[in-house]
Amino acid sequence: MPRSPAWTHDELLLACALVVENDWNELREGDSRVLDLSDLLRSLPIHEGAAQTIPKFRSIGSVSRKTSDLASNHPAYSGTPTKGGQLDKEVIAAFIAQPSEMLGAAAGLRQGIGTGELHKIPADPDELDDEGNSAIEGRLLARWALHRERDRNLRARKIARAEKLGQPLQCEVCTFDFGRFYGALGKGYVEIHHVLPLHISGPRETKLEDLAFLCANCHRMCHRGHRGASWRTPAALRAEIEKAAKVGGAA
Repeated sequence: MPRSPAWTHDELLLACALVVENDWNELREGDSRVLDLSDLLRSLPIHEGAAQTIPKFRSIGSVSRKTSDLASNHPAYSGTPTKGGQLDKEVIAAFIAQPSEMLGAAAGLRQGIGTGELHKIPADPDELDDEGNSAIEGRLLARWALHRERDRNLRARKIARAEKLGQPLQCEVCTFDFGRFYGALGKGYVEIHHVLPLHISGPRETKLEDLAFLCANCHRMCHRGHRGASWRTPAALRAEIEKAAKVGGAA
């Protein structure tokens, strides 16, 4: 019989959120929240087919055991911790360092699953950073965010309004202008980025004010996983550029 696949960041995000809300205590098998999470994990658009082919996949017992791993590997736990895994420890550390952001990400993920939106969006190669690691949002929220930013209708509306107001189609971070650099080939082209990530804004309807114009390089850097974050505003990325310039000048 095939074994259940290893827990992903998204699954641990949801499980650890319950542990945090339970004052960093494990949840027993009889707890209705464990049953609810088991059903939710079995419905996620990952581990394709596992819920149908592996009877014990994310069972009530396995979910309860995972909450024990997460609770007992907290640095303040006084007993003997269970074995757990490296990703467990990384998610625990993230919840300790950024509790509100991580809980917000879990809530956003639950909402996306509940509305059915996440089940409609195909996998995207840019869900993970260059090292294959996901940060606060995890793969599924990153998938959703990228899908929104590639919405042709939103991009067309954003560009049309800028042109109507006489605003340049240039990167709001580095001022790169595709039309100026590439001529006719680049005229009218620019990428868009959501200023706020889903774990802060929530999966609400996108307004044009929520979007920023970026070049391809700055867009990639706004999404790149680094030091526990996988989302940057244009202002935050400009600050990174200025910091790098100061370091380079000092050298």
